[in-house]
Amino acid sequence: MRGGQYLKDQLPVLMIHLLGMMALSLFLMANGNGLQIILFILAVWFLVLGLCLLSFYFSRKKYLNRLLDMAEQLEERYLLPEVMGIPERADDQVFYQLMKMAEKSMLERIGGIQRERKEYKEYIEQWIHEVKTPLTAMKLICENNHCSFTRDLMAELENVNRFTEQALYFARSEHTEKDYSVREICLSDVVHEAIADNKYLLRQNHVTIAVEDMDHVVYTDDKWVRFILDQLISNAVKYRTDQPVLHFFTWIENDRVLLSVEDNGIGIPAGDLPRIFEKGFTGENGRRIHSSTGIGLYLCRRLCDKLGIGISASSRGQGTTISLSFPINDFVTGVQG
Repeated sequence: MRGGQYLKDQLPVLMIHLLGMMALSLFLMANGNGLQIILFILAVWFLVLGLCLLSFYFSRKKYLNRLLDMAEQLEERYLLPEVMGIPERADDQVFYQLMKMAEKSMLERIGGIQRERKEYKEYIEQWIHEVKTPLTAMKLICENNHCSFTRDLMAELENVNRFTEQALYFARSEHTEKDYSVREICLSDVVHEAIADNKYLLRQNHVTIAVEDMDHVVYTDDKWVRFILDQLISNAVKYRTDQPVLHFFTWIENDRVLLSVEDNGIGIPAGDLPRIFEKGFTGENGRRIHSSTGIGLYLCRRLCDKLGIGISASSRGQGTTISLSFPINDFVTGVQG
């Protein structure tokens, strides 16, 4: 609270006191009192008024600053009435009741939105599980009837399955602690499983796969890491060149194991690189490829943050390298709920 604004608010009070001083001065002059006596009384009146105003100002400022500090420390600031206590002043009690009413309305609204989100999330998860049944059936039919048509169809089924998995993981990414299972995994196994998940897509686009020997063991959730690798493989195919090559390798840096996925695709412009993990960001290349949604890499970053895995990207004008960074010998530190 600023002093100038406080004085502006006290103008009616100051005007009343000024009129009172004038009336008292006229009364004392009419009764034959000397000028010195009148000035002395007015000086005492003015001093007492100034001290009262200063006292009220500092007391009020201290109270309001304490409320502001409480609000700053709260994550949900609409809960301020719960921690501020019932005020003593009558006008403050009115505002307190208004804040309580606003808080109640906000909590009811938040509760309604949370219920709607929960119902929608449950519906999405149920729908995805239901749609996987016909997808699996179609995949089995294609595998039992090998021909060029079914191979092309299998590649498209892998795309559909990837999109359904993406929707499922997006729905669950807010509460990953209910779904992941951290255990010891070999990076070589999870890489080969991810390649197998996309074998028809890779074969259809004539992608050459190079996997270096990787015997590193890390602690994480293999299902979630495989999903992240699926997204990286899909992106590499989407932004491929005429002779696409996908290279998987691991290396150690300080106290972390890094798993890198390197392609020789069209690369990422330097101006887009810092933003590729933002939700909905498609960049210069994404605008040329209309199937780009800007969700895949955002979801990868979100899941990596939840699992305590680092993720970074680099591009040298042509080709892109995405690296996943796993802590060594610590599967608890960094895992977030």
